[in-house]
Amino acid sequence: MDTIIEPFRIKAVEPIRMTTRAERTRLIRDAHYNLFALHADDVLIDLLTDSGTSAMSAAQWSGMMRGDESYAGSPSYHRFEAAVQELMPFEHVIPTHQGRAAERILMGIVAGPDAIIPNNTHFDTTRANVESTGAEAVDLVIEEGLDPAAQHPFKGNMDLDRLDALLDEQGDRVPLVMLTITNNSGGGQPVSMANVRGAHTICARHGVPLFIDACRFAENAYFIKQREPGYADTPVADIVRELFAHADGMTMSAKKDGLANIGGWLALNDDAWAEEARNQLILTEGFPTYGGLAGRDLEAIAVGLTEIVDEDYLEYRIASTRYLGRALIDMDVPIVQPVGGHAVYIDAKAMLPHIPPLDYPGQALAVALYVAGGIRGCEIGSVMFGQQADGSEQPAQMELVRLAIPRRVYTQSHVDYVIECIAAVNADKASLSGFAITEAPDQLRHFTAHFAPLGESAFA
Repeated sequence: MDTIIEPFRIKAVEPIRMTTRAERTRLIRDAHYNLFALHADDVLIDLLTDSGTSAMSAAQWSGMMRGDESYAGSPSYHRFEAAVQELMPFEHVIPTHQGRAAERILMGIVAGPDAIIPNNTHFDTTRANVESTGAEAVDLVIEEGLDPAAQHPFKGNMDLDRLDALLDEQGDRVPLVMLTITNNSGGGQPVSMANVRGAHTICARHGVPLFIDACRFAENAYFIKQREPGYADTPVADIVRELFAHADGMTMSAKKDGLANIGGWLALNDDAWAEEARNQLILTEGFPTYGGLAGRDLEAIAVGLTEIVDEDYLEYRIASTRYLGRALIDMDVPIVQPVGGHAVYIDAKAMLPHIPPLDYPGQALAVALYVAGGIRGCEIGSVMFGQQADGSEQPAQMELVRLAIPRRVYTQSHVDYVIECIAAVNADKASLSGFAITEAPDQLRHFTAHFAPLGESAFA
């Protein structure tokens, strides 16, 4: 059949509080026009993030009931460890309460004021954890990855020539190379197996470890199966194993492709780094067999890792995201193409060319979507990435609004409602005006910044 249905049935429901446009106009004003500051009860369709927002399965809830809360040596940890190593063959698996904790521990070990950490594209917390040590975060995504309209099957790929040149020139400053799959900041775009293999070859030649930021590893593997020659008949689980066979370690937020509401891990093969990581874990997260998580959370992740590589689920997941993307393309709303796995990214720079980058067109569009229909998205542009380590400001390479789709939460009618709301904003987009930042912290300002509109708008 042509219709791809949800490969699950719904056994519990959660009410959505319906709001009026007048209410939403007041609520976003009271939140200083920052969508992170809204109460979730005041959001109709929450596409702020796909992180930790998944609906867990009956098997996961069942697994949570056998969660063992022993402080040390819990059997829940050993089931978690076995589930990770079934897909990712690393010797040391160190649980953390979420992915950014794994990043912080890793960067605390390897980075520092003289270090350079290359990546295809660092996401916000990864970059912040690199820069908080005084190190330099360098993005080396391919040229097509910076063009929202470019048609390329693997726009998340690392530019291997630039990586090789960087390691030739400054390899003594590079303690490790990271590769983010899929590339969140670049529109949820996948990385090819050939690119992972090539990056590993270059790193090995220079004696530098390759680590994978693996939050959406299963979606990336499914794109490899769909798009890369030679993998059409390979099971997704085998593709996943091959991906990680080319890496020396990984960081993971289980809140994405772990299908859990909390959790993550750091996995690696280096014994000395693992010992230091466990010492840091004990200091800040917890004993190495729970790492800041309850035993029931470890159980939920263990089950989630078996469910995430189910190909019926992945077909539905990718198709449902593509459904939203294709509808926006048909309405001439510019988006990052091809459509990624976990989100649709609207190109706010192309949609709102009358708003300069440092007047934050992505923020203007995100606010408008909330006022129009109660949709909460996330700006990924000059608000998130314009603030430089030295305190200066410069436009981001792209001005995007991410509509991240929680896993197993919304149905097609919810997505049709989102499409209708975007159509309404698009019809009146000329009325949108930019924003100024009136208050912000020195790092990760997008989470807590206050904004003020720079002009009159139908959506402010």
